[in-house]
Amino acid sequence: MKRFIDFLLATFALFLFAIPMLVVAVQIRRKIGGRILFRQARPGLKGEIIEIIKFKTMTDDCDSTGRLLPDSQRLTPFGSFLRSSSLDELPGLWNVIRGDLSLVGPRPLLVEYLPLYTPEQARRHDVRPGVTGWAQVNGRNALSWEEKFELDVWYVDNRTLWLDINILWLTVRKVLARDGINAAGEATMPRFTGSIVVRREP
Repeated sequence: MKRFIDFLLATFALFLFAIPMLVVAVQIRRKIGGRILFRQARPGLKGEIIEIIKFKTMTDDCDSTGRLLPDSQRLTPFGSFLRSSSLDELPGLWNVIRGDLSLVGPRPLLVEYLPLYTPEQARRHDVRPGVTGWAQVNGRNALSWEEKFELDVWYVDNRTLWLDINILWLTVRKVLARDGINAAGEATMPRFTGSIVVRREP
């Protein structure tokens, strides 16, 4: 049922947002330059690798050695607007239609994070990742990594159709309020480097 609803809603949303997406694509070419879409490998259901697509929000500017500049220097004002309005996520609807993503689920993160999760945190991959999720409507990037993972696992254990509907509604409210877009002092969410696990003596 969840997969069927995802397919129907994502297909409808693609038709609904077709013209706004075309406008965004033209503006990306004008204001940011280069390719319009950002593609990246991410872990999907059961940790299997998928390719997600988003609208590009950063330039391809590099330093003298050819390495990309930090995110804070490449994120343009227009790119920041796309992120704060979540317009950059619209191409992900195609991922939902293909079955890589669900509309609701833990957000797919970087592949390099896979070996850094604790066994409990890794349970976030027991369900298909989503365009939005429980962590996104409860703080988004203003949360710490540990808080986000705790919310992700809570969703895995408590997911229902009604909860998904509630998350979609709360997502619309969060996007309109542009709440929790960035972590404090960061242009984007800081990289996850692993959680400190405290081992208790037997």
